[in-house]
Parts: sequence; structure tokens; C-alpha cells
Amino acid sequence: MATKATITVIGEAMLELSRGDGASWNLRYGGDVINTAIHLARSGDTVRLASALGADPMSAQLCAQWEAEGVDTSLVIAAKGRLPGLYAIETDAAGERSFHYWRSEAAARRMFDLPQSAAMVAQAARSDLLYFSLITLAILPDAGREALLDLCAQVRAQGGRIAFDGNYRARLWDDAATARHWRDRAIAISDVGLPTLADEVEMGEADDARDAAARWGVGEGKDVVVKLGGDGCLVAGEVVPIPRQLDVIDSSGAGDAFNGGYLHAWLAGASPHEAALAGHRLAGWNIGHRGAIPARDAEAPYG
Repeated sequence: MATKATITVIGEAMLELSRGDGASWNLRYGGDVINTAIHLARSGDTVRLASALGADPMSAQLCAQWEAEGVDTSLVIAAKGRLPGLYAIETDAAGERSFHYWRSEAAARRMFDLPQSAAMVAQAARSDLLYFSLITLAILPDAGREALLDLCAQVRAQGGRIAFDGNYRARLWDDAATARHWRDRAIAISDVGLPTLADEVEMGEADDARDAAARWGVGEGKDVVVKLGGDGCLVAGEVVPIPRQLDVIDSSGAGDAFNGGYLHAWLAGASPHEAALAGHRLAGWNIGHRGAIPARDAEAPYG
């Protein structure tokens, strides 16, 4: 069941080139927060994207596609002289991915430093839930990172809540210590934590799922879900396994789909276990299709 809550996702949304096992390239779109936003919108939630794109026809087309999925793009800034980021995914026969990025001049990096930024922030502050990721922090300069955390404080001051995903991409950071610094500051101001154990281990500060959950504040009144890949997730001190054997065609966007399923159920009042199962169902459907956001079909577990 959809809620009446206003959800704002903030981060980078990009053009996506994808192909599987030597096939032809397909042009789509992707980015961790927009992937989760679309899953929430397909489930009937009220979702807005806050970001920056270019003022070019391709950027306008991206917004039109997201609007068609039910995502409100009124908080997407059209930055003159800038373009959207681009990334390419190649998927091998086992469904494993490799990535290539062209994003150094992407408009989203300046989303807090544009003439329209103050208006975007004022609107985003009036959210029931603000969702972002460590990738959102990674693409911003330090001033933008501070501005994002200040926005989180504004949301909470007005009674809203914060959900944060610990999506770690080493190539986006100078070093792991810098990533950990900003991750920890985001954790401190978040109500819902969505780390992935593999990311926490790669960053050098977690030995197992319970250690990661403790670092993310599981005993401090926060809702923390540690994603374990094929082994399910740890939530409320319990490992919730994936309910059925999955056929992996493309693992792109699996964690983003899990977040969408989990947050939708969480907002509707589901128990942690029920919300985790909802996340597993949506992620399982997602990886059975090509692309970070597959076209919706009759088997998609939305609603």
C-alpha cells in the first residue's frame, strides 16, 4: 500500500549505456538514487528527484522519461552549459558487471552551487523522507557535502526523516578514510541506514554484518539493514534470507531495488522482517532482467 508521505531522493542521475555478453549497446538511464526513486514511484509513492542536469535536449528527455514513471522532476535544476553524466555497463555471461564513467563535468556535481539551488533546497527541506547515498556525497565538492548534510538537518527539524545508503565506489574518493569520514557524518544524521556488507569491508572497518550494523547505530534508535548480497540481509538482529533461488541475468541496480522495496514497505508500517522480504522480492525481480531499471512487466512485485 502506498503512503501519502513525500519522498525526495537527491543525487546524480545519468545516461546509461548497457550491453550483455557482447551484445549491442542500449541507451537507458541510471544512477543509484533515481533507480530507487522509480521503484518507489512504481509502487505508488509520491517521489521527487532533486538534482541538476543540463539545459540540453538529452537532459529534457531524461526528465520526461522519469516523469512518465511517476517521478516528480520539478526539483531538477537545468544548468546551462552543463550536461548529464554518462556511464557504461558491460555484463558477462554470469551476470557480473564492469563499469566505465564519464561524469567529471556532470551538472549534478554543482547542484548546490547554481542560481536555482536555494529554491531547490527550500523545497527539498519540506520532505517526509529524504533519501541519498554515499555516491551522492562522493560526487560533490566539500562545500556541497556540507550543504547536503545541512539540508538533512533542515528536514529533521521540520519533522522529516533521513534514509542513507552506504554505496561505496572507491574510484570516486581520494581514499577510504575520506569516504569513511563523510559516511560517518551522514550516519549520525540519518534515521534509516542501508549499508552493504561488501562496501563496509572494502572500506576497512567491518568484519561481519553485526559489526557493520553496530557501526551504523543499530542500538541507537536507528533502523539499520545490512545487505549481504546472495545471503540476504541482517535486520533487527536477524538474518532474513532471500526467499527463493534467483536466476541472475544482470545484477545492476539490485541494491537500489532492495532499497525501494524496503522503504516502501517501511513507510507503510511493515515490520522490519516484512520490509526486508519486500526488498528481496523487488531486487530478485530486478536482477532477472537487463538494465538497472528494467521495463515493468506482469511479474514485477510493485504495490
